[in-house]
Amino acid sequence: MNKAAWNSVEAEIAETQAIHLRELFAKDPDRASRFTIEAAGWTLDYSKNRITPALMKKLLALAEASDLKRWIDAMFSGEAINETENRAVLHTALRNQSDSPILVKGKDVMPDVRAVLDKMAQFSELVRKGKWLGHTGKRIKYVVNIGIGGSDLGPAMAYQSMKPYSKRSIACHFVSNVDASHLAETLREVKAEQTLFIVASKTFTTQETMTNAESARAWLIEKLGDSKAVAKHFVAVSTNAEKVAAFGIDTTNMFGFWDWVGGRYSLPSAVGLPLMIAIGPANYKKMLKGYYKMDRHFATAPFSRNLPVVMALLGILYANGYGAESYAVLPYDQYLARLAAYLQQLDMESNGKSIDRHGNRVPYSTGPIVWGEPGTNGQHAFYQLIHQGTRMIPCDFIGFCTSHNAISDHHDKLMANFFAQTEALAFGKTAEQCRAESVPEKLVPHKTFEGNHPTNTLLADALTPDTFGALVALYEHKVFTQGIIWNIFSFDQWGVELGKVLASKVLTELSAKEQPALKHDASTNALIRRYRAAKQ
Repeated sequence: MNKAAWNSVEAEIAETQAIHLRELFAKDPDRASRFTIEAAGWTLDYSKNRITPALMKKLLALAEASDLKRWIDAMFSGEAINETENRAVLHTALRNQSDSPILVKGKDVMPDVRAVLDKMAQFSELVRKGKWLGHTGKRIKYVVNIGIGGSDLGPAMAYQSMKPYSKRSIACHFVSNVDASHLAETLREVKAEQTLFIVASKTFTTQETMTNAESARAWLIEKLGDSKAVAKHFVAVSTNAEKVAAFGIDTTNMFGFWDWVGGRYSLPSAVGLPLMIAIGPANYKKMLKGYYKMDRHFATAPFSRNLPVVMALLGILYANGYGAESYAVLPYDQYLARLAAYLQQLDMESNGKSIDRHGNRVPYSTGPIVWGEPGTNGQHAFYQLIHQGTRMIPCDFIGFCTSHNAISDHHDKLMANFFAQTEALAFGKTAEQCRAESVPEKLVPHKTFEGNHPTNTLLADALTPDTFGALVALYEHKVFTQGIIWNIFSFDQWGVELGKVLASKVLTELSAKEQPALKHDASTNALIRRYRAAKQ
C-alpha cells in the first residue's frame, strides 16, 4: 500500500473519527446526493459512512497513487497480471459484448468464448425443450451439478438468485461436499432415468468432484442397468478430453474453459451451464450484458463516480483505518440467500494474502471476513451485535424497489425494515431521547444506541438477470481494486494447496489395512489412531 498516500488518509481519519454521522448530516443538507452514485441499474448511497469530502479526496488519491488505472487497463487487455501463475485474468472476456478483440499471447480469445456460449445455448435448448432424452427415452427433469468451489458456489448462488426466471419443470441440484451425505440426499430427490449430471472440473482430477462423480456414475448404472447410459446422462465442463472420454462422456458434450478464468470468477463461462439450462439462453445473455455494463463502468468511470472503486476504498478505510475485521452483506431479497456464501470465496480466497507482490510480508490487514444472511432473518439473529456490540462491522444493504412475488404488503414491510436499519445504525438513539420517552433511568444505558455504524445501501428497481450480473461484477471489481491497493496478488490461491497435499497422505493412512507408521505431530497421530479404531 502506498505509504505516503495512506499516511495522508490516516491523518484525515484522526481529524474526523470523533465526528458522529448525526453531525455530518446536520451540517450538510446535500450529503445524501453528494455521496450517491449510479451505474448499470444500481444506485449506491454511501452517505451513511464515516467520511467527509476531504477524507474521500484522500482515499481517491490513494487509489491514484496505487496506479489503479494502469492495473485496470492491464487486466482488461489480457496482460498476465496473475504473475505467480503467469496467467492473464480475463473473466471480463466471458461477458464482453463489444466487437473488439481481446488478446492473450497475441491470440483473440473472443471467437472461442462465443463458440462455447453458442454450444451451451444449443445444448440448453435441447434439454429445456425435452429433445435431449435420457437412456430410457424420457426427458430430463433434474439437473445435478457436481463441482466444488467456484464450480459450485457461483452456479448454485445464481440458480437461487434467478429462480423467478427458471423453467420450473426442471429442478437443479448442486453437489459439492465430498461428505457422502451431500450426494446421497440429492440422489434421493431425483430419478435416474430423468437426471442429467454436469461434472465441472477443469482437469477432471479434482478429488471431491471426481469422487462424487464416480459415485453418481455407479448409482446411475445400478439404477439403469447399462454403462452406456452414462453418455446420455453425463456431460462435462472440463478441458481434459482424455479423462472425460475415459469416464464414459462423449467429448462432443464437453464444454471447455480457459486457464485465464479463475474458478471464483467462472460463473459466466461453461461453469454456468446449469444456470443457462434453468433460465434459458436469452436470460443468460441478459445476465452477461449486466456484467458487461458494470465492466465498462469500472473501466471508464472516474474513480470518484466509480461504484467498485468507492466501495473498495470504503472497505480499506474501515479495515485499515478503524481495524474492522469483517463486513456483513445483507440482501433484503430471499433469492439472494446464497450471495454472502459466494462472496466469501470471491473476497477471502482472492485477498486472504499476507505476502505482497514483491514477496514481502505485508504490515497491514488484508482480506476481511465476509458474512451475512438475508433480511429480515438477520435482524432476529445477529443485528444486536452490529447495533450494540463492541466491534465495528460495516454493512452492505442490498434491496429492490419491486418484488417478484407481490403478496399483500410483504414487500413494503421488507423494505421498511431495509431503510429503517440503515437509519438506526447511522443515527442510533441518545440517552436524552430515551428519557424523553420516559424510559426508566436504570434502563437508559441498555436502550441507548450509539449509532455511527457505517453502511452502504445498494438499490435497484428489480432483481433481474441484468441487475444480477452487474451486482456480481461490482463485487468482483471491488475485490480486485482492494488487492491492487494492498499490493497483493488477488488471482492465485496457494493457501488452498497445503491441506490438499497433506490430505492425500493421510488418506492412505486412514485406509491402510495394517496400522501405518505415523509421522505427524502427536495430536494428528492420536486422532488418526482414534478414527481407525472406531472404523474397525
